[in-house]
Amino acid sequence: MTPENPTSPAAGPSDDELRPAWDTVRRAFQSSIMIDTSLSSLAQNLDGPDWPLAGSAEKPSKYIDLCYEDLVALPEFAAHRGRVELLITILSETQAFDEPFGDMVSENAEAANKDNPILKNMAKLGIAEDFPLSLVALLAETRDYCNLENLTTLRDFALFAQNLSQTVVVNGDFRAFLNAISHIDEATLTLYMPFRPGAKGLHLLEGIALAVRAQTDEVQASLAQRLGARLGLGDLAAAAHASSLETSAIEQLLSQQAAAYIEFFQSDLAALQQQIDDGEQLSRIAAVLNNPILETVVTGLLKPYLRSPVSFAPARTTAAPMDDEVSGKKRGWLASLLGLFK
Repeated sequence: MTPENPTSPAAGPSDDELRPAWDTVRRAFQSSIMIDTSLSSLAQNLDGPDWPLAGSAEKPSKYIDLCYEDLVALPEFAAHRGRVELLITILSETQAFDEPFGDMVSENAEAANKDNPILKNMAKLGIAEDFPLSLVALLAETRDYCNLENLTTLRDFALFAQNLSQTVVVNGDFRAFLNAISHIDEATLTLYMPFRPGAKGLHLLEGIALAVRAQTDEVQASLAQRLGARLGLGDLAAAAHASSLETSAIEQLLSQQAAAYIEFFQSDLAALQQQIDDGEQLSRIAAVLNNPILETVVTGLLKPYLRSPVSFAPARTTAAPMDDEVSGKKRGWLASLLGLFK
């Protein structure tokens, strides 16, 4: 049953034919693993007409509890009776594909989850399954796709990827991110997650740095200059190309993003505070980022959340050495530090 024109009210079978078909397919679909998959995705997998309605709510679960009379009374169906036939076609053909595997999937779901290769790789890397996808550096269209599929954590992403049909093609950074986890490509993982190559787990410093790296070099340099970094000629020229309004707007945005990372990485924040309490300077802790501009901006975003011990001297600016550190090893160390900003 394939409608030739799914939006035409006159096309297709009569109500007497559609009513029993709808009652049969909606009851059968109640236990389908595809109940919360978008209708657009299901339609594309069947290589038939696309589902004409957009929105994250457009899933089988939105309709299958409705009797036929309530379904056709909906505004989106009342004037487009062909959509009823299309909906029945999508659900029935999906169900035909789903049924041979449905029992096996439901009975072995827990075992399959344990055998999920992506979750296993995440465990090897010490990456938390509950890490929010909102803190992964994905493109807007990929994030919209994940939202459409109700994927909110890395665990959701891993299980969704495992259950993707072989006929579903995913491209762009969804595929790149999936491949990076699947093959434990640490260098590529750093482009998407606050991951530190050679170390286990995810980290607060790299998380905020991820948000900063998403900005242009000009804005990064301008922010570092605002925060007191002594810039070299190249970075000074870059900073001069960033407008003050743009830099201010992005600084506010980065503050919000930093707050989101800090909310998740409370244990990292506590560890940073302990290091500072023990006498370490935040700028030296951030040197793990190995990028003076990043280090300056990241520490600037972190400082409102950290306190300095009363007995601990304020961090030096990069503009000039302090008078009591102009000789011996201290002077040499300061010269090296200043050299990072040239």
